Amino acid sequence: MNFIDEINYLKKVIEDELNKIFINKRGYQEKIFQAMKYSLFTGGKRIRPIFLLKSCEMVSGSYDEAIPFALALEMIHTYSLIHDDLPSMDDDDFRRGKPTNHKVFGEAIAILSGDGLLNLAYEIMTENTILLSKNKEDYYKFLLATKEISRASGVDGMIGGQVVDILSDSKSIDSLELEFMYRCKTAALIEAAVVSGGIIGGANEMEINNLRKYGNCIGLGYQIRDDILDIDEDKAINKTTYLSFNSFEEAKKKVESLSKEARESLEVFKDKNTTFLEDIAYYLINRNK
Repeated sequence: MNFIDEINYLKKVIEDELNKIFINKRGYQEKIFQAMKYSLFTGGKRIRPIFLLKSCEMVSGSYDEAIPFALALEMIHTYSLIHDDLPSMDDDDFRRGKPTNHKVFGEAIAILSGDGLLNLAYEIMTENTILLSKNKEDYYKFLLATKEISRASGVDGMIGGQVVDILSDSKSIDSLELEFMYRCKTAALIEAAVVSGGIIGGANEMEINNLRKYGNCIGLGYQIRDDILDIDEDKAINKTTYLSFNSFEEAKKKVESLSKEARESLEVFKDKNTTFLEDIAYYLINRNK
């Protein structure tokens, strides 16, 4: 199976498992399930849950225990997109070529569907911590993975980055604040994906530190690459980006450096198969769309 085939296979695994969650979800509140599913299945890349599964598999040889946490992470990511698109936030009418949640279901249901996905994510993680734990060690690692995802999703992670992004619309920010925003808004969930996968797989402290570095490099590089692609496609940019402080060539060199640093951080896993994580590090940071 080549690299792209494996990504497509893992996407199908994730989507099949996500679908199972909504089987027999009926009742007076059925509209909220429809809204949650609508945004979950609008063609996302599933990059974060794939990272979680593959980092776990690299460490332990299997990702079976990690699947519930991968699903939860995708739900948290989707909830953030629903809320980002709201009129009070980015006010977007389309997401991945389809009408945004609030355009289909109304603003109130969109807000509640985001809330529903966030809460369901924690239900899944806590329920499976109980169901999957065979001993204290299992219980502890699943709690640590939940904590990692929780921190990355909160005010010191994704939400904090979104706050800086919103405030930057009304004031100029410097390069340090911009990097903080990128590391929180984009890199935090990617980092949490690789780290929590490693935790579930049984990685030691040194390995976790290297996975954290890997995820951070991928997340920051991914966002800078977005800025480069926006320039390449002649998109109008009305807000501060990495290109506001660095030349086009400097940005490209930074992306190359982060990609290299991410791959080098995997060298600690000498007896493990790191090929997929090496390939995806290059693929994501050097993509053309």
